[in-house]
Amino acid sequence: MTFSALGLCDDLVRAADELGFEQPTPVQAAAIPVILRGGDLWASAKTGSGKTAAFVLPLLQSFSARPPSSHRPIPVWALLLVPTRELALQTAEAIRVLGARLSRPPKTCVALGGLSINPQMMALRGGADMVVATPGRLLDLVAHNAIVLSSVETLVLDEADRLLSSGFAAELASVRALLPARCRKLLFSATFPPAVRALAADLLNEPAQINIDAGALPDAAAIVQRAISVDADRRTGLLERLVRTNDWSRVLVFVATKYATEHVAMKLRRADLSAAALHGELSQGTRTAALADFKRRHLRILVATDLAARGLDIDDLAAVVNYDLPRSSADYLHRIGRTGRAGDSGVAISFVSASTEAHFDLIERRHRLRIAREVITDFRPTAVAVLPQHPHGGVKGKRRTKKDKLREAAARQRNKQ
Repeated sequence: MTFSALGLCDDLVRAADELGFEQPTPVQAAAIPVILRGGDLWASAKTGSGKTAAFVLPLLQSFSARPPSSHRPIPVWALLLVPTRELALQTAEAIRVLGARLSRPPKTCVALGGLSINPQMMALRGGADMVVATPGRLLDLVAHNAIVLSSVETLVLDEADRLLSSGFAAELASVRALLPARCRKLLFSATFPPAVRALAADLLNEPAQINIDAGALPDAAAIVQRAISVDADRRTGLLERLVRTNDWSRVLVFVATKYATEHVAMKLRRADLSAAALHGELSQGTRTAALADFKRRHLRILVATDLAARGLDIDDLAAVVNYDLPRSSADYLHRIGRTGRAGDSGVAISFVSASTEAHFDLIERRHRLRIAREVITDFRPTAVAVLPQHPHGGVKGKRRTKKDKLREAAARQRNKQ
């Protein structure tokens, strides 16, 4: 299968070739013809499968076939909603690079929080063909009368599960109310929990459905998964040892909180390792600079919250380290999927302490994994792990879930009878 055979024009085929896209990935091969034909789409594919190009390429093809708009300001033709600022910038860059050879590339504007709204309002003054936005900032621009959505013909929801889990459900409903009834909708995600399935059922109109290993682990042959037993208070020292011993040029380290990103990055810098923090409360300029330095190899270690687990494409990333384990099994997939992409190989290492052994055991069972626990010389743990008494409990830590509480209440009621 080639990109040309999917119905893309020569300019887009050449652009894909120049980016090293030798042939379409499975989700691209399935989605591109469907989007070119029109109609709604519900597409699910595992992380790292090339979902962004799967909708950007056919949108560019459809745009190139449209006559130039005679209206001023230019009406918004396509709206792409994403959960994070970094993904918004990355998607806009994909549109720019893949559309560079078109005789009439679309005017694309990015709307995201964390930056002054005024430059974004100025950029939209003449209108835009395509807008890539996070939901909150998009609604801010609507409130300032800087953008009108009544002409949108295509809505793309990328990383739909993250949009919902990040608390954007109300914002999505507000955006939908501003869109015309005829607007077609494309929904992409790596996982489809019940909330996303409900959204798809309510949002989409007789959609074509594509499911390419959704919720599956990234390519096992490309990623070596390891788990190292270590006391929690010795993780930073172990991280430093691993970086130096393996001579990793770049390492993405995941932690649980914004405080941990700053704290761990500071300790690594004290050990003469270039490191920076990435979390949601940093200014957008700081976040963009840290990610750019990391991509350009000016920075060796990026310590991040799960902000960096979705959608970010970092070429030739040597290793991902779960300094703190993810709260959910799905986030484990997204984290380790940052390495071993586009045919490259990588390693994903999880630090497992006595207090998190039960949690990692649950993650393993959810994904039908069994990863041998390693012990590194000089970092042998002193604490002893205790497996849970209720092995089928939730994966999100020690707090009882709503289901746990209902089971306990039912058990108490049966004992009274």
